Amino acid sequence: MTKSVKEISLETKILKRLQHSSVCTELVKYLFEDEELQEMQDYANNVSIKRLGYNDHGPVHMRQVAANAIKMLNILREAGIQTSLEKEEIGTFEDSMCALIISGLMHDLGMMIGRQGHEEMSVILAKPIIERTLMHIFPYDLHKRTIVKSLAIEAIVGHMSSRKIHSIEAGILLIADGCDMTKGRARIPMAINTTPRVGDIHKYSANAINRIGIHRGQRRPIRIDIEMSGDVGFFQIEEVLLGKIDSSPAKKYVELYAGVEGEEAKCYL
Repeated sequence: MTKSVKEISLETKILKRLQHSSVCTELVKYLFEDEELQEMQDYANNVSIKRLGYNDHGPVHMRQVAANAIKMLNILREAGIQTSLEKEEIGTFEDSMCALIISGLMHDLGMMIGRQGHEEMSVILAKPIIERTLMHIFPYDLHKRTIVKSLAIEAIVGHMSSRKIHSIEAGILLIADGCDMTKGRARIPMAINTTPRVGDIHKYSANAINRIGIHRGQRRPIRIDIEMSGDVGFFQIEEVLLGKIDSSPAKKYVELYAGVEGEEAKCYL
C-alpha cells in the first residue's frame, strides 16, 4: 500500500490533533492501515479526475476534510459548545469525533461510481468498512457502534447539502468538506484536462484559492479565512462554501472572511 507524501503528512497532522484521545487515535490508525479503504479512495480519485474531469476526490481530499473537521470540533469544545450527542446525553465528545473521522475519510467513496448521487453511493460502499471498524474499536458496546455509525452516515449522506441534516457533527463535516478548495486540489485536473468543458469554473476558481485558515474566532467560535490570487476565487466561496455553511446546523458557530491577496478581506458571516 503506497501513499503519497501529502497523504502521510495529513495523517501525521490528524494524529497530532487527536492526542487527547486514545480511542480516536486507535480509530484513525486502523483506518489508515485499511488496504481496502485505500484502494477505494484511490479508485474514486481516478474516476473523479481522469474519467469525469473533476477536482481531487481521493485519499488526499478525504484526509484533508477529516483534518478540517477534527480541528473545527476541537475548537467548539474549547469554546464550551457541546456536540449533538452530548446535548442529547446519548454519547460523548469522543463518540462525535469518531463519527467525524469516519465520515471524513469515507464521504466521497461514491465517486467510484460517478458524480450523480455519490453521497448515497458513499454510504453503500462505506457501510461494511464502518461496521468492521467499529466492531474493532467498540467490540463490546453495541450502543456506541449504533450511534457512531448512524451519525457518520448522516454526515456522509448530507455532505453535499442536498439533504437536510440535523446534527452539529454532520454540519461540521459539511463545512469541512467545503473548506477543501485550494489550488492544490485543482492542480492535477488542471494539468491533464486542457480541453474546455462544462464545470471548468470549479477548477479555475479553486486554482485561485491560495490559503484557507481555520482558527478560533472573535465573534463566533470558528473563524475561516480565505486568501485568493484573483477574483475568480469568489465563485468557489459564494457558489460552494457559502451554500454548505447556510445548510449546516453549525452555521451559527462560524465567521467567514475572504479576499484577494493584498486587499481587505470581505466579511461574509
